[in-house]
Amino acid sequence: MKEKRLLLGDEAFALGTINAGLSGAYAYPGTPSTEITEYIQENPVAKERRIHSHWSSNEKTAMESALGMSYCGKRAYVAMKHVGLNVAADPFVNSAMTGANGGLLVVAADDPSMHSSQNEQDSRFYADFALLPALEPSNQQEAYDMAAYGFELSEKFKLPVLVRFVTRLSHSRGVVEVDTEAAPENALSYPDDQRRWVLMPVNSKARYPKLIEDYAALEKIAETSPFNSLSAGSDMRLGIIASGIAYNYLNEVFDGKCPFPVLKISQYPIPTALVQQLSDRTESLLVIEEGQPFIEQKLRGTLNLRPRLYGKLSGQLPRTGELTPDAVRDCIASLCPDVISPRETTPDVPRQVVMPRPPALCQGCGHRDVYHALIDTMKEYASPRVFGDIGCYTLGWLSPFNAIDTVVDMGASITMAKGAADAGQHPAVAIIGDSTFTHSGMTGLLDAINENSNVLIIISDNYTTGMTGGQDSQGTGKLYEICMGLGVDPDHLHMIDSLPKNYEDMKALFKKEIDYPGCSVIISERECIQTARRHAKQIKK
Repeated sequence: MKEKRLLLGDEAFALGTINAGLSGAYAYPGTPSTEITEYIQENPVAKERRIHSHWSSNEKTAMESALGMSYCGKRAYVAMKHVGLNVAADPFVNSAMTGANGGLLVVAADDPSMHSSQNEQDSRFYADFALLPALEPSNQQEAYDMAAYGFELSEKFKLPVLVRFVTRLSHSRGVVEVDTEAAPENALSYPDDQRRWVLMPVNSKARYPKLIEDYAALEKIAETSPFNSLSAGSDMRLGIIASGIAYNYLNEVFDGKCPFPVLKISQYPIPTALVQQLSDRTESLLVIEEGQPFIEQKLRGTLNLRPRLYGKLSGQLPRTGELTPDAVRDCIASLCPDVISPRETTPDVPRQVVMPRPPALCQGCGHRDVYHALIDTMKEYASPRVFGDIGCYTLGWLSPFNAIDTVVDMGASITMAKGAADAGQHPAVAIIGDSTFTHSGMTGLLDAINENSNVLIIISDNYTTGMTGGQDSQGTGKLYEICMGLGVDPDHLHMIDSLPKNYEDMKALFKKEIDYPGCSVIISERECIQTARRHAKQIKK
């Protein structure tokens, strides 16, 4: 039986995995992927079946846990944002060598325009690099359908499958036809070939030729994939290759009646035979894709393409930011103005000026009081440097605080402060959130402890993963013990409530530990104001 539901792209995929027999959901929260696992956590069927859906400490541990469930024959997914795939890259790339047993889907949600990210990287390059298949849904229905299809593809080839989302698909809604009943979960079973799961050189050398052979077979599968299609057109001046959500934008421009032949690509490796067919019958080719010019770059110089190739590398489409239907329209209008006219502009019509509202730390946020005390303490030193990290406290870089000097990646505050101290910088202060600390800050702290580096590390603990909506933080209630276990000198490990009434105490403690010529840690505690409000509402109920 089928029914229709209005779902976010993330939700559609999550429901698709449940209905396809999911046993394990592994993830670290990161926009725009967070809603996938949140949907699993609230789904009645998932609760009834006790499908694993707890947050992991970071993307690497999530990837490895999902791989362990796959080893036991169960279906699992691991979800993260695109920069999270950098953290999970070691097990992800090596999972191509081990392969999968139960179906394993690796969801990477890219963030073109960097709505909440450090860069615009394109996860399709990772799949290509690892020689793994990839799926890229163009709409919410495909996001749902690709869950079951991806699991089947994974189990057929005994390989993990990358599923690439983008922000606009993850966070937009569409009507999706879904199954009313979920398929049963896989039974426990173990790999027939145990050797491939032990990546010693003797085994990997035997495995690698098979991986290359499988990749060639995956290219042939892509030619007949239900998610890849070559449609005829009446105007052969231009052939269009559109991937993922870009295919939706093309349909929007022409109301679904594009006069040019179109190759839709939503499954990789690139179906080169279909590309060649399109090339042979058209005068020029246009590649429309969200993110980096992955397909266009692959096609340049690799195929016997007769026509000229247009896209992002040729300048017809923008290299940065999100792709839009307007950008697609302008591009096609520049190539074939007789088919579609450029957008009309009305420069004489005055537009209402909307003043931007930059993000800011919430009123009542404990991070604010930490920054106030730290800023005033730093005034006593000639050239202080504060190394920041990824989280809502990153907003401390903005006015009125201007409190941090660097932010690079998860966990980098501690290691960069250590490196600066190694260079002779003093004071060298790191500020890191509780969730980021347990994500990837602990190993940096261990380095600083082992060398007794002259750094002050402030762990600003708000008991949650605040930036992505208040998910569980893995270190809640454990940070002091974790730091003790790693070896922080108890005389230089402190806890303090980051309340306005403790302002002078925080300043005095910061100064004391900055002046100590070694590694010290201060854990400032105060519950996130947003989660505190939610908890208060729940108590009232």
